[in-house]
Amino acid sequence: MTIIDAPVTATSTEVRLKVKRLAHCKALPSYATPGSAGLDLSNALDAPLTLKAGERCRIPVGIILEIPPGYEGQVRPRSGLADKAGISLTNCVGTIDSDYRGEVQVLVINHGHKDVTFEPGERIAQLLITPVPRVIIEEVDEVSDTAERGAGGFGSTGRLSGTAK
Repeated sequence: MTIIDAPVTATSTEVRLKVKRLAHCKALPSYATPGSAGLDLSNALDAPLTLKAGERCRIPVGIILEIPPGYEGQVRPRSGLADKAGISLTNCVGTIDSDYRGEVQVLVINHGHKDVTFEPGERIAQLLITPVPRVIIEEVDEVSDTAERGAGGFGSTGRLSGTAK
């Protein structure tokens, strides 16, 4: 068993994440810097994969996770890929439930105008392990009112921040 310790600051909490490496895995999840919020996920491709503009696909990561109960894995896009190539996730943020034991795969989409080629082992997304509270549903006849917003939805708070609305 290999344990990879991430730098822990005085304000962070350690959570043990069990990771099973599959035969085609190129790299285990890892933090790029001590201040990184997410673990980088690398693809487990055996050959380059070209994603045409407007296309989407599922890319394997080559790992199986055992996320502790009370937590979820959030798969998020990498900002560099989004900025430079228009690559994002089809589901914006993917959720990995604590009881899922299949291979982690990333659902990517090319929003750009050019084809993008992923090389084997390239970092394609990031993973955050976050607490998820269990909620108790309580059906009620009324809910409290909020004086400023109430039922106002999409765009109801204006376009500008602060006092200049």
